Amino acid sequence: MGDSTMAVKSGYGPGFCAAMLPQVSCLNMAKGGRSTKSYREEGSWAEVTEVLRDKQRFQATYVLIQFGHNDQPNKPGRSTDVKTEFPANMRRYVEEVRSAGAKPVLVTPLTRRMFREGRLEDTLEPWAEATRAVAKAESVPLLDLYRDSSAAVQKLGPAEANTFAMSPPSPAYAESAETGTSKPLPAKKPTPAGGRTPE
Repeated sequence: MGDSTMAVKSGYGPGFCAAMLPQVSCLNMAKGGRSTKSYREEGSWAEVTEVLRDKQRFQATYVLIQFGHNDQPNKPGRSTDVKTEFPANMRRYVEEVRSAGAKPVLVTPLTRRMFREGRLEDTLEPWAEATRAVAKAESVPLLDLYRDSSAAVQKLGPAEANTFAMSPPSPAYAESAETGTSKPLPAKKPTPAGGRTPE
């Protein structure tokens, strides 16, 4: 469960599931544009808990939990405070997964491919660190995807990192990458009332 960086059609989740052994069932319930707050409020977490009730079919159930991108500021209806609300939400997911008889695994957020003067900007580090802290406090296994993906993307550099985009970057964005600094993406239009904004 998580946001678009993990979801079907936009994230690494399908590749992760494809790498599983045949005897392992892998269900991707991540959704684009979701935060620790909105994932619960919209009912997606209720869908996960419904799946977790089916305990008889599996020897063990693990729930990978990854959020952060949409918990950041300026995400209307989704933002959470990184020092209070975000870790509290992550802890609550951990507790409820355990209460359902499953095993939680926390995953730090996948890095963004934003560079300034040749260096990757670590805008998600506070959310990664908050995830690490919850994992340590709750004795939960941690996959530090932020650390690993940041190192990999930094090694690639801004131009090569753009090859991981869902669609080819605009000429202006590609040109800015060649200078070592990623040009900011255009601001997204406000979400219509009752609508959902993808990440």
